[in-house]
Amino acid sequence: MTAPSVGQRVVAEFTGTALLVTTVVGSGIFAQRLSTDPGLQLLENSLATGAGLVALILCFQSVSAAFNPVVTIAEFVMGSVRSRDLAPLIGGQVAGGITGAIVANLMFDLDAVSIAQHQRSGSDLWLGEVVATFGLVLVILRVTRRGRADQVAFAVGGYIAAAYWFTSSTSFANPAVSIGRIFSDTFAGIDPSSVPMFVAMQLIGAALAVALVRFLERTPSHA
Repeated sequence: MTAPSVGQRVVAEFTGTALLVTTVVGSGIFAQRLSTDPGLQLLENSLATGAGLVALILCFQSVSAAFNPVVTIAEFVMGSVRSRDLAPLIGGQVAGGITGAIVANLMFDLDAVSIAQHQRSGSDLWLGEVVATFGLVLVILRVTRRGRADQVAFAVGGYIAAAYWFTSSTSFANPAVSIGRIFSDTFAGIDPSSVPMFVAMQLIGAALAVALVRFLERTPSHA
């Protein structure tokens, strides 16, 4: 099979990230309309996101299915993404994230763009983002690099659904998703002022995951 072109990969990343953010934001809006209990709303949001991720990765995996700039950067560091492809892929992911939020807003008869006012700030949430992103990148790299790429969709979907619950930040773990969620002042939204620190923590988490994977894969030296 011929390797996909960078244009095909960018379109796949744009579409997959757009549908991912539509899932995150749309299920958050619907959860608020269906339920009044915050715990039940989070459960509905997390189940939809985890299931959506499994489907989207299976759909686009043969072309490109990171849907996440820190995953793409980690893959670049590990040698599976070319430097010239890095900016186009990340650009497609960020544009997809913004588009997905707009589509979700319109589907639920809201203004196309409403800037979120949900402040998400504090050392506890920042640590949550480090943990969430560290785990996500670790799972992706270890599963794919151990010859189990056919299982990565289920591993990622399961991890994200769980991380909604075990991290204080509810596991954004994705700069493109974080930026996209700025544009919907709903359950899943995030105030623009909160995003830079979230992205910084996501990059730290990804860097720690790459360092651990390199250590685990290092060939032991024998005296």
